Order: sequence, then C-alpha cells, then structure tokens
Amino acid sequence: MTGDHETRRRPLEPGAYPADPRYGQPRRRSGLNRFLGGSPAAVFVKLLFLSVLVGAVMAMFGLTPGLLFWQIYDLTRSLIDLGLDTFHDFGRWILAGAAVVVPIWLIARLLTVSRER
Repeated sequence: MTGDHETRRRPLEPGAYPADPRYGQPRRRSGLNRFLGGSPAAVFVKLLFLSVLVGAVMAMFGLTPGLLFWQIYDLTRSLIDLGLDTFHDFGRWILAGAAVVVPIWLIARLLTVSRER
C-alpha cells in the first residue's frame, strides 16, 4: 500500500527542487542564479561588504592593488629562479649518476644475454 506515509522517498529528478509552499510548483533556479550562487542582489551585497572589509585591511597595512601585484610578481619570479637552480643541480646529479649506472647496467645486460645463449 503506497500512500502519504511512505518512508522511502523517490530521488528528485535532475534540475527539480522541492515544491515551493506558496505555489505548490517546483522551484527552478535560473542559470544566472546557479552561476552566481544566489540572487544577484544578495550576491552584490555580499561582495560589497567583503570589498569594504578587504579594502580596510589593505589600507591598514599600506597595501595598494599595484603594490600587491608587484609583490606577488617578485615572489613568483624568485620562486621560479630558485626552482630552476634546483633543477640545474638535479640535472647534474642525474648526469653524474648516469655516468656510473648506465655502463654497469649495460655490462650486466650483455652478460645476461650471453648466458642465455
């Protein structure tokens, strides 16, 4: 017997949302609402509030958007330079190790092949 007291619920169809109690129709969110994560007015108010907070903190530390950009640029540049130096050393280690390992491997392979015949 199936009725209103059914404990098992059917999963909602993709794109369907629970019924709006005012109208009894399923609510559908527009593409804009889905993209923004809410109504445009609510998102605007949230972004405005966060912008004021972040702007105040940046002003307290004496940061401007241009200065912040150049600091991030310098940090990225120094990390890249550091990484390339590391790869340069790493490449030298590979070459030094290969100068020993590859001839030993080659000799071992030649000896193994000659034993199999």
